[in-house]
Amino acid sequence: MSFDNLCKLLSEKYPAVFASWVLGTPQTEVKALKTELSIEPIRADYVTFLQVQGRILHLEFQTVIASTPPLPLRMLDYWVRLYWLYRLPITQVVVLLLPSAPETIIENSFNVETTRHEYRVLRLWEEDAAQFLDNPALLPFASLTATTQPQSLLQQVVQRVNQLEEVEQRSEISAYTQILAGLKYNKELIQRIFREGMMRESVIYQEILAEGEQQGREVEGRSLVLRQLNRRVGELPQDLRTQIESLSLEQLENLAEALLDFQSITDIDAWLAENR
Repeated sequence: MSFDNLCKLLSEKYPAVFASWVLGTPQTEVKALKTELSIEPIRADYVTFLQVQGRILHLEFQTVIASTPPLPLRMLDYWVRLYWLYRLPITQVVVLLLPSAPETIIENSFNVETTRHEYRVLRLWEEDAAQFLDNPALLPFASLTATTQPQSLLQQVVQRVNQLEEVEQRSEISAYTQILAGLKYNKELIQRIFREGMMRESVIYQEILAEGEQQGREVEGRSLVLRQLNRRVGELPQDLRTQIESLSLEQLENLAEALLDFQSITDIDAWLAENR
C-alpha cells in the first residue's frame, strides 16, 4: 500500500479523529464523502473530503510541496468543485509529511490578478508527538512528528503499538506505522526496532503461548526463543540449547523478556545459572 492511499484510508476510517486534529476542536458528527467530483469529472484518488457540522473539510496529504498542476491551483479547483456540489463553507488543509528543502517556499494561497484563494498548510514535523502517541488512529503518523531524537521517538511509537490490546488492531496499526515511518527512517532500522519492541513486550511470544495445548505451546515457545537468541548472539552451543529446551513455560517467558539484554553467549549462560 502506498503512503497516500494509506493516509486516505486512515482519514476516512477515523473521520472524527482527523477532523478534530486539523480543526483543533473536538468533532463528533463527521462523515466521509465520496471523492468523485462532477463538472468535467476528475478522480481525486488521494484526497479526503469530510463533512462536519455545516462545513466541508478537504484534507490532502503530501510528501513534497511541488506538484503538477501546482498545489495552489489544484486547491482552488477543488474548492470550486466542492462548493458547486455542496454549497457549504470549505476548510482546506494540506498536510505535509516531510520537511522541504530550506530554500523551498511553501505557498498557502493562489494569487492571479484579482483572484485570491487561501488554504492551510500543516507541517507534520512541527506537530507535538503526544497527541499522536495517545490516539491509535493517529499513531501511524507519530514517527513523523516533532523530535530531536528520531530513533527514540520511533521506539516510543513501537511501544505504544505493542500496548494496543486488540490483536487485529495492533497488527493493522503496526503495518500502517511501518509504511509511514518508511518515509523518514531506514528500512532496516524500522524492522529492527519493531522486532525488538515486539519481543520486549512479548507480543509474539504471548500469541504463540495462547495457541494449542501446553505441549505444543512449549515447542513453539522454545523454537521462537532459540531463533531469537541465535540472531542475537550467534549459534548456541549444544549444552545451552539443551538447558533452554528443558525450561518450564514460566522460565521461557522470563527468558524472552530478558532476551534484549544479552550481548554474548556468556550473558545467556549467566542468566541460566541464576534462573534454573
